[in-house]
Amino acid sequence: MKTIVVKVGSSTVADDHLHLRRRLLAGLAGDVAELVHGGRRVVLVSSGAIACGQHVLGVAERPRLVPALQAASAVGQGRLFSHYERLFGDHELIAAQVLLTSDDFARRTSYVNARNTLRRLLGWGVVPVVNENDTTATDEIRFGDNDVLAAQVAIMLRASMLVLLTDQDGLYTGDPRRDPEARLVKRVEHPRELVALDVGDASRRGAGGMRGKVAAAVMAAAADVRTVIANGAQPGVLVAAAAGEPVGTIVSPRPAGVSAFKLWLRYAKPVRGTLEVDAGAVRALASGGGSLLPVGVHAVHGGFAAGDAVAIVDPDGVEIARGLATMSARDLRRVRGLRSDELRALNPHLEDEIVHRDCLVLVDEEAE
Repeated sequence: MKTIVVKVGSSTVADDHLHLRRRLLAGLAGDVAELVHGGRRVVLVSSGAIACGQHVLGVAERPRLVPALQAASAVGQGRLFSHYERLFGDHELIAAQVLLTSDDFARRTSYVNARNTLRRLLGWGVVPVVNENDTTATDEIRFGDNDVLAAQVAIMLRASMLVLLTDQDGLYTGDPRRDPEARLVKRVEHPRELVALDVGDASRRGAGGMRGKVAAAVMAAAADVRTVIANGAQPGVLVAAAAGEPVGTIVSPRPAGVSAFKLWLRYAKPVRGTLEVDAGAVRALASGGGSLLPVGVHAVHGGFAAGDAVAIVDPDGVEIARGLATMSARDLRRVRGLRSDELRALNPHLEDEIVHRDCLVLVDEEAE
């Protein structure tokens, strides 16, 4: 049974006056119901809790301070979910509220537990309504967006499709708000084509804007998930996208052929440090069979513990890989540049490999 992850943004959920777009959301619920009753499994990733809270509190401008954002989210999240609960109930569907943070994706055990919970809900015919837990996740409010969360959920569930609903018809060759000659990009065959697009800044209501959608589409493509970016105000757009009709911008999947573990490592595990390596280490890693050894490391940046994710960069500072460190930054600074025999003489309890090949993913693996 195919799974579809649908993300609806703040600018689609609420208007400029912070009122819920009730007719639009009712139409979306109808589309979801049609898909579920037709045999699809649907996860709804919804922004809008902060905007909903602003409306209740009478706060016109989106707060900038983290405590105010958290408070607005705390007020708005329950009301937003209650609205979805009523809408899906009209179609004899049960909704489940699922609040996640980046930490749920960063820790493998939490990641697997969240995946199992979502799979069970979908197996019961329930519609999970997912949002970031903004009340406690300060990093997510300041730096994250729900487009990336939706992509992570799609990767987690091995979904067949990711639909990102926004207030524009899709991706354009330029920012249509500034460039009258900007044209709608109807199809993207390779994720690298997305990089050249001038997609503009975030909307006034949301945090991600089109840049977040580009990042989400690249992530989803690597996991063999087809992405559609379309206008959420267009009636029936979700059903049309699920049917394969040419709506919005379609980003074709470019499966990298990597494991679920490596997709998690590449896109969900936060990076805690950076390792600068020499040209020899770059060649060893790029060959596809080498682990990272201390002798190839020139410099260590950041503070991290064994098991944390680190970015591996070449002599020009370009990230080439990402992996799990077998030792702390403190230990690594002591042994960087050493050969294996020198490392064992210094401390026989340390691992020979700084990052083992099985716990490493090349950055270009998702784009080949």
